[in-house]
Amino acid sequence: MFTGIVEDLGEVEAVEHGTDSARIHVRSATVAQGTRPGESIAVNGVCLTVTGIITSRPAPEGAPPDPGAPPGPPRGFAADVMGETLARSSLKDVAPGAKVNLERSVRLQDRLGGHLVQGHVDGTATIISRDPQDHWEVVRVGLPPGLARYVVRKGSVTVDGVSLTVSAISDDWFEVSLIPETLKRTTLGIRQPGETVNLEVDVIAKYVEKLLGGAR
Repeated sequence: MFTGIVEDLGEVEAVEHGTDSARIHVRSATVAQGTRPGESIAVNGVCLTVTGIITSRPAPEGAPPDPGAPPGPPRGFAADVMGETLARSSLKDVAPGAKVNLERSVRLQDRLGGHLVQGHVDGTATIISRDPQDHWEVVRVGLPPGLARYVVRKGSVTVDGVSLTVSAISDDWFEVSLIPETLKRTTLGIRQPGETVNLEVDVIAKYVEKLLGGAR
C-alpha cells in the first residue's frame, strides 16, 4: 500500500527483456537506503517487488574497481516486471535513461499525505494538454471509458504514482492542477502531450460499486 506521495525521482539504468517479462534496474540512493529484497516500491505507480539492491564499490581515483572490495552504499534496486504488468502499464515502454516516480510502501505509523494507493494500475491514458498558469500548471489527461465512472471532481486519482485531486472532468478527460513542488519532484513536470501515463482510480469507489451490485 502507498500514499501517492513521491519520495524520489529515479532513473532507469538498464532493462533486461525476457519472453514475457522484464527486469529493470533503477538508480535511487534515497529509496534503496534501508530497503531489502522482497519489499515493495511503486515505480510510476506500479507496485514492484525488489529482487536485489544495487551497490557501488568505492575505488581510488584513477584506479580500476576492486572486485574483492566490500560493497559500497546502496545506489539503486532491481525489480522484475511480469507480462500482465507490462501489458497494463506504461512500463512496457520504459528504457534506460527514463525518469521514474518512486515511493516505498507506507508504514502504519506514517502520515497519509495523499490517499490510499495500491500500486495496481487500472489503465493507461494520454496527456492531452498542458496549460501553464502563474505558479502552477493545469494538465488535461484522457479518461478511458471503463474508468470514467470512478473519477469525480474533487476526488482523488493516481497519475504515474502521484496522488492528485481532480479539478475538472468531462466524459473523456479530467484535469489536475500541479503545484511547483509536484512539477519539480515528479515526472509530471516533464510529461508532454501525447505521452502515456498510468492511472489508478480510488479503490474505495470500486468497493462501493461492488457492494451495491454494480460491478461489471
